Amino acid sequence: GTARLSRSEPRGRHGRGGEEEEEQEEGWHQLYPGHIPTSPLQKALLAAGSAVMALYDPYRHDMVAVLGETTGCLALPNLRDKMRNHPEGYRILQERPRIRLSTLDMARLRGLPAGSLGREYVRFLEDNKVSPDTRMPPKFVDDEELAYVIQRYREVHDLMHTLLGMPTNMLGEVVVKWFEAVQTGLPMCVLGAAFGPVRLSTRKLQVLATELVPWAIRSGLSCSCILNVYYEQRWEQPVESLREEIGIFPPP
Repeated sequence: GTARLSRSEPRGRHGRGGEEEEEQEEGWHQLYPGHIPTSPLQKALLAAGSAVMALYDPYRHDMVAVLGETTGCLALPNLRDKMRNHPEGYRILQERPRIRLSTLDMARLRGLPAGSLGREYVRFLEDNKVSPDTRMPPKFVDDEELAYVIQRYREVHDLMHTLLGMPTNMLGEVVVKWFEAVQTGLPMCVLGAAFGPVRLSTRKLQVLATELVPWAIRSGLSCSCILNVYYEQRWEQPVESLREEIGIFPPP
């Protein structure tokens, strides 16, 4: 090991060092910035650990993110195929828009009429003191296109809160997770929908079971794929109009 560190490594044909070439020979190479290649066993261990931590503390968004990436091997290709087979979804896959503070004209969105998607989205961010920049980039998805799919899902999550009229408290998050579980089939959403209610009071559980969950499931089943909406081009559209267009029932 000492000899290896002390000698000069030859540069590769494309300017890569010997260490980088050795990683690629072993099959361990980055598919996109931040990608961490992992074996099936490593993914299983990460999934188990992140599931335990996410159940212990649902606000550990980093653990929720890891759980989504390591268990989405079936759901993510299905979502990608839905996007490929839809004109608007296909355009999103090709253009790869991002929802971040650096890409949003917040002043313009604040100036839109009340009730429009852009104005209500900004109102949601400000009322709940959240930022789109808190969404973690993918690390453990071993396909560059699927990595974008889960990134897009994360970045439209706050728009789901806006369209569903749900706050970011535990009750609101559980309702959104029920909707997203039906929509996406991601095991992480199913887990959150199933185990999130254990922290709710009896009164909230009653409201959840009798009103909110049935509405979220019906909306999830009737709604077209949430990833097939180019939200950045819909900021002026009234929220009620967009709900009706994609099939979300008015909040109870």
